[in-house]
Amino acid sequence: MSKSIGIIGAGIGGLHLALYLQQHGIDATVITDRAPDDVASGRLMNTVAHHSVTIAREDALGVNHWDDPSIVYHHHDHFFNMPDGPLLFRGAFKNPSRAVDYRLYLPKLMEDFSDRGGRIEYRSIQDNDVPALVARFDLLVVSTGKGPLGRLFQHRSEHTPYSQPQRLLCVGLWDGVDHGGPDKPDPRGVTLSVSPGHGEMIVIPTLTAEGMKTALLMENVPGGDMADLVSLNHDADPAAFRQTILDRLEQHHPHTYDRIDTQRFAVAGQQDLLQGGIVPTVRQTAASFDDGKFAIALGDVHSVVDPLMGQGANMASYAAFELGQAIVEAVVFDARFCEVVDQRREDRVLAASRWTNLMLQPPSEAMGRLIFTMSQNRELCDAFTENFNYPERQWDHLASEKRTHAWIDSHMAQAA
Repeated sequence: MSKSIGIIGAGIGGLHLALYLQQHGIDATVITDRAPDDVASGRLMNTVAHHSVTIAREDALGVNHWDDPSIVYHHHDHFFNMPDGPLLFRGAFKNPSRAVDYRLYLPKLMEDFSDRGGRIEYRSIQDNDVPALVARFDLLVVSTGKGPLGRLFQHRSEHTPYSQPQRLLCVGLWDGVDHGGPDKPDPRGVTLSVSPGHGEMIVIPTLTAEGMKTALLMENVPGGDMADLVSLNHDADPAAFRQTILDRLEQHHPHTYDRIDTQRFAVAGQQDLLQGGIVPTVRQTAASFDDGKFAIALGDVHSVVDPLMGQGANMASYAAFELGQAIVEAVVFDARFCEVVDQRREDRVLAASRWTNLMLQPPSEAMGRLIFTMSQNRELCDAFTENFNYPERQWDHLASEKRTHAWIDSHMAQAA
């Protein structure tokens, strides 16, 4: 059976799927409204970390262009700015993770796909384009929510209780933050910093076109002391913006503040700041058309998660591989095909969403016990950290208070 697949969107999900299908000899066309140069010269898109399972998929696709031990990170440092004293502890990965600015990453993968004979069409899609796209391909894969195709997939309210962002984001690439490295006694790591009642901050060493920078992903609770950073105007007064950030970090995230060279601390570039919010959303896998054809949702069209747990890109890559394998194996693209794809992807996709949503809430008694026990039990904290690769395993331990207590008890018994 010859197969023609249209892929709308050139994010990690769309490109990993296109490269996977290309490897397996399946005709795939990527359609995107942004050429590589536009992506490379544009505003910061996100602050994304790829965990080792995603890096392994890059190896399989032959697109691991950043296999450099000097840029990876090896652990998570957890910092809680508690009223009765700070809590700091570490969890290690079995294999390192890595963050590459998507303004480097996506254009390079677009180049890989094109150089290997793949087709990329650069254009926007309007409502009246949809019938022709449906007719042109055996299957449409929609991996961008922009435009009319993103609206085809119904919201699954039973999995997404929110209608508003749960955090107000201020995200940027910065100079002047020490994050360890090969020339330091301590290897590079990511810091997960928590100021109870005010929000979280993820500190990520990130490779950019200008070398290594530090991403500060500030996840601020609406109504908290950090919430106004979502609308603080950098361009109107860069010096005041910088000083406000320093003041808030000193108060709420002192572990990171202590690593800042205040003389060099500044937003890395004019395009290196993002502010806003994300509404966590899960949508239906498939949309059907009158002629019996289907569109499949991928990536953010399928599930949007708050960036707190760093699951979005890793989840999209995983889902792309599962979808790619299903396309390779398919004899027809019908309702049963869509059902099989949904079953293959759903456990990890929903687990990533549910785990992230749980961490956006004030900690339960069981979660509080888990945090304290991880500070005393390195093996438990290592297991929690490694499960950033496997959100369904994490959710197995966090889906109920009983499960969380059982997980803690098993590690305490092993340590006794």
